[in-house]
Amino acid sequence: MDELTPRQIVAELDRFIVGQAQAKRMVAIALRNRARRRKLPPELRDEISPKNIIMVGPTGVGKTEIARRLAKLANAPMIKVEATKYTEVGYVGRDVESMVRDLVENAISLVRAEKSAEVLERAQQIAEERILDILLPPPPGVTRQTRIVDGKPESYYDIPPAVEGTELTREQQWLKNREKMRERLRAGKLDDREIEIEVKHSPEVQVLGPLGGMSGSFDDLGSEFRNMFEKLFPPREKRTRVRVEEAREILTQEALDSLIDMDKITREALERAQESGIIFIDEIDKIAGRSSTHGPDVSREGVQRDILPIVEGCVVNTKYGPVRTDHILFIAAGAFHISKPSDLIPELQGRFPLRCELSPLGVEDFKRILREPQNALTRQYTALLATEGVELEFTEDGIDEIAQAAAFVNEQAENIGARRLHTVMEKVLEDVLFEAGEPNGPKHVVIDRDYVKTRLQDILKNQDLSKFIL
Repeated sequence: MDELTPRQIVAELDRFIVGQAQAKRMVAIALRNRARRRKLPPELRDEISPKNIIMVGPTGVGKTEIARRLAKLANAPMIKVEATKYTEVGYVGRDVESMVRDLVENAISLVRAEKSAEVLERAQQIAEERILDILLPPPPGVTRQTRIVDGKPESYYDIPPAVEGTELTREQQWLKNREKMRERLRAGKLDDREIEIEVKHSPEVQVLGPLGGMSGSFDDLGSEFRNMFEKLFPPREKRTRVRVEEAREILTQEALDSLIDMDKITREALERAQESGIIFIDEIDKIAGRSSTHGPDVSREGVQRDILPIVEGCVVNTKYGPVRTDHILFIAAGAFHISKPSDLIPELQGRFPLRCELSPLGVEDFKRILREPQNALTRQYTALLATEGVELEFTEDGIDEIAQAAAFVNEQAENIGARRLHTVMEKVLEDVLFEAGEPNGPKHVVIDRDYVKTRLQDILKNQDLSKFIL
């Protein structure tokens, strides 16, 4: 990631997102600044905080997708939260600190997946050996030994090799049969056989919050009780019969748990959450402005004041340890149809110094969305129907007609941006998707202008679109 320049970051985003050049440039610079900051001496590095961003634009123009692709590109922990889920202190609802706890959980999952991938091959070998021991138990007196190979421990059976011309011993014959069994196991010939394995079984713990299970600032309290209960009553082993295919997955996961160091994962995850984490706060415009209501009710300004310390920089206690939010990048987004960014409280505005407006999508944008991105809808549907033996072909004029229909419906009904393409595409391909896989179903379908017009004629003629469009 440190080698990618802002221009290269924008080029990567262009593979999945059409247009919105200003927003892409802004997030690319923010990401590159993180790499630059890591190269500074510690005393200066701590003084530089990320420049948080507010994205302003209607729904379906790519705000969330830009943030999601950016996090994936940077291999950084990222969560998307909605500002409307949080409430003031003293009310039942989500505590604003829970967004940081969710980020840490995401970081733990991310680092754990990376470390698991590094030892996956070794875990699969351990699982294979355990399955073979169950299918063909070793004879009495034969035990497994451990040796170090390339700095890593490796288990084996200390049985002398067979000498040509001599009769095999009982142990040597068993080892020969074991290798034959290994070949059958790897070929998948034993997948349906049932075996008995020992599985660690933890007692179920259910911790209810206030009002019979509604979570609020009690989110983490429940997990703390659960952890304490697990320490008092550790998992017990329970024998169960499963198919060999399922046993391989269960035993591989057990081996992974024993091979990876959770303490090391936790330390790295906390560091990555603090230094590289991204929190995307959607619908921030819904909490902008002062509340017009009076009385005992949650005020929008109160929610902003609760979010403010998190964005400013504070320490949040999680079950894995304290996390500082000073260097987490916050990206806020909202349509701001009714309110505007200046309606946020001044302190919160000051913590989002960068603002960019995302433009609404028109016909030409829809045409590019259907043609250019790596994950374009046309490619998705072509691949989906290919699994049923149906060859789907989109002509240039067919794609143009779909784009024009989506733009027309957005003008006539609610403008939901590129999400309208999903609705229109489903309507166009409804018959093909329904009949695909049937003995007499279609094998080759050409989606041209006439085909699209025929499928969408009711929508294009009828002004009451609620009957046809979600």
